[in-house]
Amino acid sequence: MTFLRAALAALIGVVAPLGAIAQDITLTSHDGKVEVVGTLLGYDGEFYRLDTQFGELTIDGSGVTCDGPACPNLIDFVAEVHFAGSSVMAETLLPALIHGFAKQEGLIANKDASEGAEAVYSLSRPDRSAPLARLRLKGTDTGSGFADMVDGATDIVMAQREIRPPEQEAAQAAGLGDLAHPRRSRVLALDAIVPVVSPDNPVRQISPSDLVRVFSGDVLNWTDLGGPDAPIALHLPKAGSGLDQAIEDQLLQPARITLAGQVVRHPRGQDMMQAVSRDPFAIGIGSHAGLGSAQALPLAGGCGHALTATRQSVKTEDYPLTAPMFLYLPQHRLPRIARQFLAYSQTPDAQMVIREAGLVDQAPETTRIGLQGDRLANAISSGAAEVGMEELQRMIETLRPMSRLSLSFRFQAGSSRPDAQSRANILHLAQALEAGSFGAKTLTFVGFSDGEGPASSNARIARLRAKTVRNAVLAAVETAIPDSVELAVDGFGEAMPMACDDSEWGKKVNRRVEVWIK
Repeated sequence: MTFLRAALAALIGVVAPLGAIAQDITLTSHDGKVEVVGTLLGYDGEFYRLDTQFGELTIDGSGVTCDGPACPNLIDFVAEVHFAGSSVMAETLLPALIHGFAKQEGLIANKDASEGAEAVYSLSRPDRSAPLARLRLKGTDTGSGFADMVDGATDIVMAQREIRPPEQEAAQAAGLGDLAHPRRSRVLALDAIVPVVSPDNPVRQISPSDLVRVFSGDVLNWTDLGGPDAPIALHLPKAGSGLDQAIEDQLLQPARITLAGQVVRHPRGQDMMQAVSRDPFAIGIGSHAGLGSAQALPLAGGCGHALTATRQSVKTEDYPLTAPMFLYLPQHRLPRIARQFLAYSQTPDAQMVIREAGLVDQAPETTRIGLQGDRLANAISSGAAEVGMEELQRMIETLRPMSRLSLSFRFQAGSSRPDAQSRANILHLAQALEAGSFGAKTLTFVGFSDGEGPASSNARIARLRAKTVRNAVLAAVETAIPDSVELAVDGFGEAMPMACDDSEWGKKVNRRVEVWIK
């Protein structure tokens, strides 16, 4: 009650008399000296959240009694947590995590009868029939999820893309806080956007520029791509879905193109994959996790480098078209069961569940330089000319005794701000450092650049990027890291290109900061 009294005293010093305005409940301190009247916005089993004449207040339920028709039943209270947004996440990822969470907590998870587009999962103790909580998953699309949150119809948004500025502004105006802040979102799992064809199609790779030309209608026949003399049939996910919007954000908008008119849309990803796999003259863009019998095409560049979507390349963002799966959280307090579930979603056990669901987890992995033959081949074939053999030798000698951590850091186009996956990686690395996961180790932040400009300037820029990321990780540490951990910085500029510099996506892949451990 100390918080309640202080808040009221600071705001006005008096309390509105009961019945002065039409409200739902009255909260009264146990000594009867303080009374608050307001509309109940939520109760999480511990705290009341009220809209009052003093603004929105969060009040500890242990210090008050509740009176009014909207007061919750404290004896048989069931926490209700609403998720809305991406149907893919609602159908695959979240159910897997809910069952994993229930197993860890010694609870029973049951899927109740679905209510329209909403699937309901109840969590209960083995010795009690009444549920402790209900988790409601409304699978529509990412945009609808954000709209539901603004309207107060959901607690958490399931998103297959980053929040867009108009959605961010609407959420802020609704009192939900700045959803673009790193701590207002969680990356649950990783996926990739891939071009797909039938296994019978002879084309085995495609450049992003050609992919864009195909879907804009500039390329109509497979002969222009080294394939058979046949028209190209175009397939995409449902318009407005999170995956469709991610394709638009990452491929179409940067190229400033308009889609060709003859595109077949599919309400479900697996329907698109089946249609493409049956037609040797079809091409689609979809989720790597939902490939089915279709074949993903590597992304190629004019210099000969090709990037394939694999679990490792998606996790490190070496593959450029990554598609993180987010949960967006409001500024206000969520029920305790929701907070426990969110904490579980970042644990090693949850990462195994995510991997078993067919998605890419975020558990850190390490790879020694001897197992990175393609990268070393790129360094020799593309980096040696300008960088010089002496710098390449320094890079190899520096990295040889180390292992590369799978958490990499890349930046938004034309910005020094890390992209969404990298912002999540900063928090993951900060938490791992706090937990002592790297005791008595040296972590070296190693910067790389694209090949535009003089090699000496690129080396300086790469080192500055490495320092920026190291500082961001240190700023995200909330307590302290062990004294035995050393954080170093180095930079090798354009010495180890991942992709060709003949396109913006290739340059973006090459501009990165890696973490190496010794």
